[in-house]
Amino acid sequence: MAAIDKRYDFVLYFDVADGNPNGDPDAGNLPRIDAETGMGLVTDVCLKRKVRNFVEIIHPQNEDESPQPPYAIFVRDKAVLNRAIVAAWNEANADKTLKTSEDKRKAEESTKKWMCKKYYDIRSFGAVLATSDKEKSDEADEDKKLRKTGGQVRGPIQMTFARSIEPIITLEHSITRMAVTNEKDFEKERTMGRKYTVPYGIYRTHGFISPFLAAQTGFSTDDLGLFWRALCEMFEHDRSAARGLMSTRHLIIFEHQTALGTKPAYELFNRVTHRRTTTGPARAFSDYKILLDGQPLAETTTVIKVE
Repeated sequence: MAAIDKRYDFVLYFDVADGNPNGDPDAGNLPRIDAETGMGLVTDVCLKRKVRNFVEIIHPQNEDESPQPPYAIFVRDKAVLNRAIVAAWNEANADKTLKTSEDKRKAEESTKKWMCKKYYDIRSFGAVLATSDKEKSDEADEDKKLRKTGGQVRGPIQMTFARSIEPIITLEHSITRMAVTNEKDFEKERTMGRKYTVPYGIYRTHGFISPFLAAQTGFSTDDLGLFWRALCEMFEHDRSAARGLMSTRHLIIFEHQTALGTKPAYELFNRVTHRRTTTGPARAFSDYKILLDGQPLAETTTVIKVE
């Protein structure tokens, strides 16, 4: 698989209707919001989680926690990260004798390369491959404990927080449940709960892909194609009652012709704007137009070659 040799910048628009796109656990799971402007927020971590989940659907992993390369997912549900790091260290350095600090440095590098080759999300987003588990070294001349780690990997894909293009409001709904959990609550007949939704909101996030970091992790053109597909389809396979109706609306990709690129990202992002087509509260995507250089976009995915 060929490594990418061009820089990419992209803009992603997605919307939510009657759902909570990203609850804040520090605020009772209310939709995240900028307190000063009222704009809704969705974290980059939330979006990366959806990309990981999509890759797991396309490339299923084993249930025995032995995911298969090259599309394994490192940060997955109920994964024990230290266990994966130690296993990678042992496999990558099975035939090596570690006597000096240079030997350990090389072992760390080999572990890093091995994990980048196996795990898609490490190749894409990076990871901290450190573990607190320590084992005694077998070397007679060393009393120190050997820390099995792969160091830190900087991923080629970076994303910003998504921010709504207009202020959002949060609705609080009371819900009832006819069944009860405990026998002692039987006479109550029902329990009360709360559910929070955003009636409607369009969110915009920006992303950057570095070919220099891609060369370090082995992020390839095939990996890039899978990433674009994930951004377009990730909400289709992440349905839940809490999130309502979420959809990718537009993905605008700026493809530079060189690794360094020819224009700054902010200048390219300024070419992408939006316009309200109705008055009053927005409740549907048809209330907006997403524009590129002042013209409405017709396709979900638009690739612009930056000369």
